[in-house]
Amino acid sequence: MALDTNELQAINTSWQIAIQEILRMVIRDMYRARGEEAFNAHIKRIEEAAVDSIYTDLRLRGTDEWTEVLVKERASNFVTTLLTSFTYDRA
Repeated sequence: MALDTNELQAINTSWQIAIQEILRMVIRDMYRARGEEAFNAHIKRIEEAAVDSIYTDLRLRGTDEWTEVLVKERASNFVTTLLTSFTYDRA
């Protein structure tokens, strides 16, 4: 049974929120002790490495070039949006 567009969007949004919250907790716990400057530097480094990895290592089998480019672009945008949403928790 095929999922309708609204259900697919709900699944996609739920998945993104879940990943964001898990990463937020992991990153916060890993980098809290070194201060805000170190936290921001680590976030930037993770973002740059992830985007670089997407563009150099992603191989989509059985898709055309347009689909591969679109997936790379969207994945890179998702990484940037996700990581720039993290802020240093002073608590």
